[in-house]
Amino acid sequence: MWKGNEEGVTKLSNLKEGQFLGYRRADGNVGVRNHVLILPTITCAAQAANQITELVDGTVSFIHQHGCAQVGVDYEQTFRTYAGMGMNPNVYGVVVLGLGCETHQAWTVADEIAKKTGKPVETISIQDHGGTLTTVAEGAKVAAQMVQDASTIQREPCDWSELIVGTECGGSDACSGLSANPAVGTVSDMLVDREATAILAETTELIGAEHLLAERAADDKVAKRVYEVIEAMENRSLKMGVDIRTGNPSPGNLDGGLSTLEEKSLGAANKSGSRALQELIDYAERPTKKGLVWMDTPGHDIEQLTGMVAGGAQVVLFTTGRGTPTGSPIAPVIKIATNSTMYESMGDNMDLNTGTIIEGKETVDEAGGRVLEEIRQVSSGKKTKAEILKQHDFGIWRIGPTF
Repeated sequence: MWKGNEEGVTKLSNLKEGQFLGYRRADGNVGVRNHVLILPTITCAAQAANQITELVDGTVSFIHQHGCAQVGVDYEQTFRTYAGMGMNPNVYGVVVLGLGCETHQAWTVADEIAKKTGKPVETISIQDHGGTLTTVAEGAKVAAQMVQDASTIQREPCDWSELIVGTECGGSDACSGLSANPAVGTVSDMLVDREATAILAETTELIGAEHLLAERAADDKVAKRVYEVIEAMENRSLKMGVDIRTGNPSPGNLDGGLSTLEEKSLGAANKSGSRALQELIDYAERPTKKGLVWMDTPGHDIEQLTGMVAGGAQVVLFTTGRGTPTGSPIAPVIKIATNSTMYESMGDNMDLNTGTIIEGKETVDEAGGRVLEEIRQVSSGKKTKAEILKQHDFGIWRIGPTF
């Protein structure tokens, strides 16, 4: 069992049941990490942002290709994602870095973050500062002060109800629907019972299982919305001449023992547990209700992960039967193996093994309890494998043409 530093041992062992050690923010939300985010609003500024993170310890950033030539709902969704990353409770403060002539102006993103959270936010423009070198120097100076200020914030006891936990699965196999996904479903129920929020996502990988979720909808409005988002996702594929229901899963899923999309979906839906579905939200939108929430995302691992983190998820549970190094610059991603063989072969990337369920060494509920304890420890400061390896993946679900 993880112990942490001496101070952390004392505090963690003295916590009441259902508590973890988090960072209380000015807006009342709780973070499990204390990052300073260098946020590039345009792909042209991403390399400069990365250079700042190399200079200043305690900062994180990400590389992307977005921020310009976007209009309409595509622009709005990207803006919501940028702002959501900065508003995530795991972020202490933000340095918003822009070029100066892009569609997504840095100051508009900075204003949104500052207005809604009260966090320290600074804006820097490459064009206004005379180029990359002077911008990196100024950004590093601002970020260094912000990191020092962030280091004075101490962890304090926080309740499970403060958490938003994202769930996803990637690279499934024949064990996914029998071990890791049901175990995460058990965790989802335990979180909901503790008044926390659990996010279910991957709309493409719920096709064929939508009726099961609609039956658990909190009301008719939510049930109707379930079928609407499934239909919309299918229609996007049909417009490209592809019937997603008749298509097979990815080559990795096929090699892992899955044969149809419905088979994949039925296994993926197990992550939702058994509690009522409270609401269905858009990509990168923050939940407005406690309990089980469905976020409309694609099945692409990185795009889905980014959407949930932008929606406020402080921790993410990621089940996999094939293995993946996927992580986030903002939220710790707990990687859960569905089978022992892969867990042992990809020990560099896996945090937990639920292959024990398949082997009859552990029940689903017992494995779920182990995952819940891991969430508590990670939320209190334990590093995940993806964090240790600095696996800072980021990608936005684009829903419109580039102009």
